[in-house]
Amino acid sequence: MKTRIALLREMGAARPYGESRPLEIVEAELAPPGPGEVLVKLAAAGICHSDLSTINGDRPRDMPVALGHEASGVIEAVGPGVTRFQPGDHAVMVFVASCGHCVPCAEGRPALCEPAAVAAGAGTLISGARRITLDGATVHHHLGVSAFSTHAVMSENSCVKIDKSIPLDRAALLGCAVLTGVGAVLNSGALKMGQTAAIIGLGGVGLAGLLGAVAAGARTIVAVDLSKEKRDFALELGATHAIDPSEEGAIDKVKAWTGGGVDLAVELAGAVPALEFAFEITRRGGTTVTAGLPNPAARLSYAPVRLTAEERTLKGSYVGSCVPVRDIPRFADMMMKGKLPIEKLMTHRLSLDEINEGFERLAAGDAIRQVIVFD
Repeated sequence: MKTRIALLREMGAARPYGESRPLEIVEAELAPPGPGEVLVKLAAAGICHSDLSTINGDRPRDMPVALGHEASGVIEAVGPGVTRFQPGDHAVMVFVASCGHCVPCAEGRPALCEPAAVAAGAGTLISGARRITLDGATVHHHLGVSAFSTHAVMSENSCVKIDKSIPLDRAALLGCAVLTGVGAVLNSGALKMGQTAAIIGLGGVGLAGLLGAVAAGARTIVAVDLSKEKRDFALELGATHAIDPSEEGAIDKVKAWTGGGVDLAVELAGAVPALEFAFEITRRGGTTVTAGLPNPAARLSYAPVRLTAEERTLKGSYVGSCVPVRDIPRFADMMMKGKLPIEKLMTHRLSLDEINEGFERLAAGDAIRQVIVFD
């Protein structure tokens, strides 16, 4: 069948993207779903920094690639052996298609699935197959999803069923921004009611994490970002304090607000200075979590004696340390009950044809979460 996709032929296009147009909207051929795969009609797809980092070359992928990984949609067809879905089901896409059999999956850590990591690096589905072609040439998948498309084929393990009462435009954010941000706070950071927290980096993922800290009942929440507009928005969402990390004495101010530092600092900016700031504002005995994705060449340097003498925890968080089949329904329920008002993060709705303008807006810092809505 035919599908319209956002195709990236090469990385490193010059900005503004509205003029250079790195993503080309083309009509491609989509093969039917194979064993264990489903055909999805996309309903909505979020524009995320993880896609931008492929466009600008920070996280290289094999070209050409059909981008997009945060999405929701409706199952239109199922391949042989599919047991979890039937046509008409609504689903949220997950960018790690866990196999269920490798050591991390067996330990209950599907975000670290080893076959899924290999497939993501190779631009294939977890089966090793590619289902998209253009003029007879193979197109790579993006994180097993390729959501900037009218239709996509993916593993059934890349999908989590949701109730049909959940609005699909909001549901799209559950697959990345909410899993990563809220999960980093509640799962990786294990924030408890009454503790203090800081969120460093107030993009879509960071502000989702802030909503998670509010929902967890943190007594003090410090929002950290260079942008005054984003700091002000964070205060509207429930942060108790906000600060520019470049401000003189910023670290001392956070320590004064929190009695020596926060119990949990979560870095979601994807930049080394942000992680360094997060570490410095964490109290002795506290936890610093990073879920950002800086350039792979970036390096971090700390005196390791601080980890010992101050009993610090510095840990990574991928996909928010989530188990998607458990956490997406849980977060969706919180969203529908108003405990995770992620609709407040949706600053723009656009069509697939407006995607380059959307990525320029994201690169310029002029949006929180933009959602492509398909007819």
